[in-house]
Amino acid sequence: MLVAVARVEEVPPGTVKTVQAGDEAIALANVDGSFYATQNACLHLEGPLGEGRLDECVLTCPWHGWRYDVRTGKNDFDLAIELRTYEVQVEDGEVKVAV
Repeated sequence: MLVAVARVEEVPPGTVKTVQAGDEAIALANVDGSFYATQNACLHLEGPLGEGRLDECVLTCPWHGWRYDVRTGKNDFDLAIELRTYEVQVEDGEVKVAV
């Protein structure tokens, strides 16, 4: 099921934002106009990834610096560690996430 979580203009390129899709908190990232969605809780100590820093496609947790590729969810130090990712679609200026 696709859930509208934000308007395109609310998440400018190069930024990440925490959004809600039903009961799920999601980190929504805009990488050069392409949107990616991952779980919001870092796999280390559940830091808020939606408050992290986005450098190109790498999202850094604001608490302890764990880094993930928002396109795949994979941790850049240990590829066996992987965030849950969500399909994203943009329709009529709305960003929608499949949950």
